[in-house]
Amino acid sequence: MDLAYVCEWERRPKSNHCPSIPLVCAWSCRNLIAFTTDLRNEEEKDLTHMVHIIDTEHPWDVYSVNSGHAEVITCLEWDQSGSRLLSADADGHIKCWSMTDHLANSWENTVGSMVEGDPVVALSWLHNGVKLALHVEKSGASNFGEKFSRVKFSPSLTLFGGKPMEGWIAVTISGLVTVSLLKPNGQVLTSTESLCRLRCRVALADVAFTGGGNIVVATSDGSSTSPVQFYKVCVSVVNEKCKIDTEILPSLFMRCTTDPARKDKYPAITHLKFLARDMSEQVLLCASNQNSSIVECWSLRKEGLPVNNIFQQISPVVGDKQPMILKWRILSATNDLDRVSAVALPKLPISLTNTDLKVANDTKFFPGLGLALAFHDGSVHIVHRLSLQMMAVFYGSSSQRPVDEQSIKRQRTAGPLVHFKAMQLSWTSLALAGIDSHGKLSMLRISPSMGHVLDMNTSLRHLLFLLEYCMVTGYDWWDILLHVQPNMVQNLVEKLHEEYMRQSAALQQVLSTRIVAMKASLCKLSSSTIARVCDYHAKLFLIAISCTLKSLLRPHFLNTPDKSPGDRLTEICSKITDIDIDKVMINLKTEEFVLEMTTLQSLQQLIQWVGDFVLYLLASLPNQGSPVRPGHSFLRDGASLGMFRELMVVIRIWGLLKPSCLPVYTATSDTQDSMSLLFRLLTKLWLCCREENHITEPDDTLIDECCLLPSQLLIPNIDWLPINDGIISKLQNKQLVRLQFGKAPGLVGHTVSSQFDAFVRAPGQPKIDHLRRLHLGAYPTEECKSCTRCGCVTMLKSPNKVTAVKQWEQRWIKNCLCGGLWRRMPLSYS
Repeated sequence: MDLAYVCEWERRPKSNHCPSIPLVCAWSCRNLIAFTTDLRNEEEKDLTHMVHIIDTEHPWDVYSVNSGHAEVITCLEWDQSGSRLLSADADGHIKCWSMTDHLANSWENTVGSMVEGDPVVALSWLHNGVKLALHVEKSGASNFGEKFSRVKFSPSLTLFGGKPMEGWIAVTISGLVTVSLLKPNGQVLTSTESLCRLRCRVALADVAFTGGGNIVVATSDGSSTSPVQFYKVCVSVVNEKCKIDTEILPSLFMRCTTDPARKDKYPAITHLKFLARDMSEQVLLCASNQNSSIVECWSLRKEGLPVNNIFQQISPVVGDKQPMILKWRILSATNDLDRVSAVALPKLPISLTNTDLKVANDTKFFPGLGLALAFHDGSVHIVHRLSLQMMAVFYGSSSQRPVDEQSIKRQRTAGPLVHFKAMQLSWTSLALAGIDSHGKLSMLRISPSMGHVLDMNTSLRHLLFLLEYCMVTGYDWWDILLHVQPNMVQNLVEKLHEEYMRQSAALQQVLSTRIVAMKASLCKLSSSTIARVCDYHAKLFLIAISCTLKSLLRPHFLNTPDKSPGDRLTEICSKITDIDIDKVMINLKTEEFVLEMTTLQSLQQLIQWVGDFVLYLLASLPNQGSPVRPGHSFLRDGASLGMFRELMVVIRIWGLLKPSCLPVYTATSDTQDSMSLLFRLLTKLWLCCREENHITEPDDTLIDECCLLPSQLLIPNIDWLPINDGIISKLQNKQLVRLQFGKAPGLVGHTVSSQFDAFVRAPGQPKIDHLRRLHLGAYPTEECKSCTRCGCVTMLKSPNKVTAVKQWEQRWIKNCLCGGLWRRMPLSYS
């Protein structure tokens, strides 16, 4: 493990950020981190309980909100989509936070619930029934269905038709369980019930879910001499009211309290966690004293109940008739450790059938198999989630990491060190976020090999496997990029493409945009591939435009054949290889292309981009042997060229209806048919690479014709995406980066950014809305938002009222075309 970056608060004279007690943090599948601090006002001596939300790529751009909680915040929980956040406090109030206008740096409290005056000790969203198992031992399989299998798992509560009902469950300090359900009309249905008849104090609790749709709650009163209790909770809706049924399950006593040598050594249970939200059969317990701790892992198993010989003679037990009993058994326990200050559990749903304590060498150190323990001496240990064996260690301090064993010992005895009070592992377990006792955020890399020396192929296979997992689930993959070195990029992109091409056509279509976005983010990390980033983003834009424009086509008659006009367009354009655009157009039913004049005019900016890009590509064909530049990969991409060819046919037909919607070219001759010229050259280029396995070089005639283009038409400047201002490209050299909340870093950009000088607009030049293709002026007055991943900029509010354009905007209203989240930009963005 090593530190990637730290982000701390600016020192203020009168008010100061100080950690809450307890301090909590949560990490979403979209790589957003939420954490708490208290804002102390020295004059009024009061505390404001703050919730802070950051995107890991822009940690300095923190969104801090006064939570409105009167007491300290005890729990934070993200939902399964990573777009909503629950916060609960020591007064029993629970609030649900949602994004405002789908912006990652703008949040509002929408709904909530409360159990007045009863502190919340555990909180969780209800399970939606979606569970994907990772089979690490099958990481070499070609089919995604073998590597990632859908597990049969029932939602906690279903609506009519089997749709999961959203809501949350909380456990309070007095032994109450409260469930709040979000009805489709926006109302909240809340019910509260006692966990058992004999209520007692609950100091620690956790929530997990079973495959049958039940909820399991684990509780402890904080004393290691008391049993850890487990309860089954069933939620239902009866007559428009929420009903809660509880049932007591087998309990357990920690092993350290039954050991005569340690009977009174660890008086308090300080941490109680299920190993996973959907794994109610395994629990992690930590007992501590003032100076040290011990950690135990327990598993709930079905065991046969022995039957007395007397009853055996009367009624012999045969086969499955033997009575069974549920019993907790200890799996493993650690030796005496330094005092544990925080625990972080992995979120990867790894199938542990063949990867428990006896695993193959290449999977034994897979990141999702480890959990993190933070200690008061400032160190962090990664231990195996079942055997609790040490896998990796990080020694943290304000000074540099010690080199040898002796210096470690000297440092640890020197005095109290800063330690993590709250920790969270990322969704792939390749990164760890810790909030320390000063309220500072530290981001740690966790090696895919868990600190063990594995060959490059094994490490690459781990990264590839996790990239595929993110591709299938739709989770953000920022934490994987932390480990990608420039020399790995080309290999990863090629292998990712190979694995993608092995999947079924239907799955390829579903994942088509996600893999392009993934390739773009990988290529950003190497100087030899950075020019391809522009190509991948242009391809995302092309795919979106193609889908949008084709969806506007309507069949002339209702009783049409199976294929839509868009499908027929693709089929005809691929069959007819004529270089004359009018001859291709004759084969289409032009009545299916009829649209309203206002609609056609509103699409002009998108049509102009298609025309400009085709002209730019063809004009750059003679320079294809020069150093790699944006647009180069399109010259060998038959699928993308085929899309451009289809769009030019559509645009040609629309131009007959509304000539003003056609792309505008500056030509040297008034009589020249620019569309026909470009279509002819584009078709010739497309014929060279239409078959991926039989790509031929363009002939000299085509290259000569393309050489003449600059003398026939004015070649446009293409507005490429700006170089992203995120942190990931600054972490390549493994040097610690120090940041400050609220202050953008004054770091030198990516070392290869100079290659893009010719393609990036200089300060003072007009800015552009990258998705609407509208010019915003040199100093935009409209509020804008930018993508947290690719840096794409677009206006926050839509200036359009035409339905077709709104349909285009709906494609990226929640996320950028690359899948990244939006964040609001200041008006004076540069």
